[in-house]
Amino acid sequence: MISPGDDKPDEESDEARLFREAVRGVRPLGSRAPAPRPPKVRPRARFTRADREAVLQESLAGDSADPTLASGEELSFRRPQVQLGVLRRLRRGEYRVQREIDLHGLTVAEAKQALRQFLIDALAHEVRCVRIIHGKGLRSGHRGPVLKAAVNAVLRRTGAVLAYVSARQVDGGTGAVYVLLSAV
Repeated sequence: MISPGDDKPDEESDEARLFREAVRGVRPLGSRAPAPRPPKVRPRARFTRADREAVLQESLAGDSADPTLASGEELSFRRPQVQLGVLRRLRRGEYRVQREIDLHGLTVAEAKQALRQFLIDALAHEVRCVRIIHGKGLRSGHRGPVLKAAVNAVLRRTGAVLAYVSARQVDGGTGAVYVLLSAV
């Protein structure tokens, strides 16, 4: 309790008066505070590792013969959602090749198995760009480039492959491909 001789009530009233004078004419802000944003949730992969492996296994089966490859033409493929500019940059070698596999000297069955394992490992390590060396098929005789046709067929059927093109001359030309993988 404050006694009548105490000067504290006068100080409080002076401070209150000074405060009111200082804030005279000030209007409170509206209550339109921005709504809090929900925390960003990291997207989850839709497929498990086993699902990805099953898709790759399925892609390795089937006929790989493609008569257009017999002439040594360049390979080029892109999924509909991939822009032409991405394919152009891939063709120029502007993506850093993070992994490489050389399939020279392997049979088609061995090459498919090696390619399958290579793609599984690349996807598991979130690799974005790889180079696959398949050779030009110079010793394949009348059958044409057998490994090139098998690689072409496997890559087209592999859902994680966004695009691929024949490599630049310095990296193997029509005997190799740059492959752009999705970031699953």
